[in-house]
Amino acid sequence: MPFGQAEKFPMRPADLVSLGALTTLVPRAVLDEAIGVLGAQEQRVRKLPAHVVVYLLMGLCLYPDDDYERVAEKLAGVMSYGSEGRWQAPTRGAITQARQRLGAAPVREVFARLAQPVATAATPDAFLGRWRMMAVDAFGLDVPDTPANVEEFGGRGPRAHVVAIGERASGAPVAADIVPRPLNGATHALSLYRQLTRTMLVLADQGFYSYDGWRLARASGAELLWSTPPDVCPEHVRDLADGSWHGLIAERGASRRRVEELRAAARAGEGVDPAEASVVRVVDYVLPAAECREVHLVTSLLDPADATAKEAADAWQRWRDENETAPATARPNGSRVLRSRSPELVRQEVWALLLTHWAQSALMCRAVTNAGIGPVPAAFRSSLRLSKRRRHVSKTCDGLAKFPG
Repeated sequence: MPFGQAEKFPMRPADLVSLGALTTLVPRAVLDEAIGVLGAQEQRVRKLPAHVVVYLLMGLCLYPDDDYERVAEKLAGVMSYGSEGRWQAPTRGAITQARQRLGAAPVREVFARLAQPVATAATPDAFLGRWRMMAVDAFGLDVPDTPANVEEFGGRGPRAHVVAIGERASGAPVAADIVPRPLNGATHALSLYRQLTRTMLVLADQGFYSYDGWRLARASGAELLWSTPPDVCPEHVRDLADGSWHGLIAERGASRRRVEELRAAARAGEGVDPAEASVVRVVDYVLPAAECREVHLVTSLLDPADATAKEAADAWQRWRDENETAPATARPNGSRVLRSRSPELVRQEVWALLLTHWAQSALMCRAVTNAGIGPVPAAFRSSLRLSKRRRHVSKTCDGLAKFPG
């Protein structure tokens, strides 16, 4: 039924605005380029060409509670107002076949081409000094319990696991990977670090710490602010005036004798081989609330003039607070089960979710920045979650960093 006649599912103005944004943030030209590079373009004219399938996938992500037909009707309305002309919404079976023809790779390519940081200098809490704050995180998405999905993603309660780097202020994901089970952040995040740039300051929790990860992330030129696991204690090199100190981190397999030699070289002002160890700046910090335990924050910003100990600790704690308190609905798909019943279509849907979330985050960040009304809402900044965290939070202990002021 062409748009313009009595629609089966009436559209609301909000539907038109939301879906209409897709064609501005995800331009047709980018879709055609990505699809063409991978050879996924159609060999004949179809009712559901590849670029329309990508838009439809994003619509399915925007409206996870709606069925295929309802989302297709909404997209038909948007396309009738745009340059696509009149377009008749397809059936569920046609949509499934079109998804299978497209596969996951073109959607991943579109995400890779478009997903860039969106905050500006006017966006609150976007930068620390001259560096754009980014964060490494991970989340899991429940998938349908089909035999193929169980084999690919795990037994009871199969999940697709994603590790990602997102912009701290907006929550916009800029790099991601779908990783094998079980998820190991320290190992699986390695594939993302080559996409970092010198303009970034990357935050990460202890689950992502490894010396190999640190070395690879630093090789990109990005600056880092990570917490270390309890069994990783940097070797003391020298104290600094702001209460932080220079320390040495090394590979786990390094002998005690070699570590002492490297620390002596660092104390003497000599360089150390990054293949073996790195000099870092350490901020000793006591976690607030019920935990009241000390952690080591290690950063590649060696000069307190770039960021004082308090500034670094405050930035890390604000990000961690969002991780701890964000509800499951702050994740790209909330707590819902994905639609896809085969591994390839699960991967396609995950990339569409990431692309959709990037576009939503860009819109929200742009609106907040232009209005000057404060930080981007936490539901968007805190979007990348491994799972809903249920720790009890109390005010029995204030966060106290061991530095002046």
